[in-house]
Amino acid sequence: MYMKILVAYDGTPESKSALHECIRIEPNPSAEIHLLAVVQLSPYGMAGGYAPEIAFTTKTQMMQQELERGREQLASAGLKVITHFKIGEPVDVIGALADQLGIELIIVGHSRRKTFAMRWWRGAMDALLVERVKSSILVAVHA
Repeated sequence: MYMKILVAYDGTPESKSALHECIRIEPNPSAEIHLLAVVQLSPYGMAGGYAPEIAFTTKTQMMQQELERGREQLASAGLKVITHFKIGEPVDVIGALADQLGIELIIVGHSRRKTFAMRWWRGAMDALLVERVKSSILVAVHA
């Protein structure tokens, strides 16, 4: 049984499927569920200027609110939830946090309507998540 689980979550229907899958596998009540939200820096936002900064701040606030909603959903299912909010390239952040925490299972969402090379799977340098982590990966498929 997995005792340290990382759920990648950003409020999309795909990531909500990952939340539901985490609940469905019924982890041990003493298992640590790490709920991770990653805000990715846009190349346009890094160029500077006032408007990109406002957009980034708004996106950050919205993601933090969504992370709290996800935490509440998992906690209402009786799970012990620890939230993480990070800024960076999702594949790199997921990999680093999984290594740091000794994560045994990573749960990500995926839509059948999108190509397999999506946000949680590929990084900026074309680094596949499955090649980056030592953990098992469970893909929650959203129709």
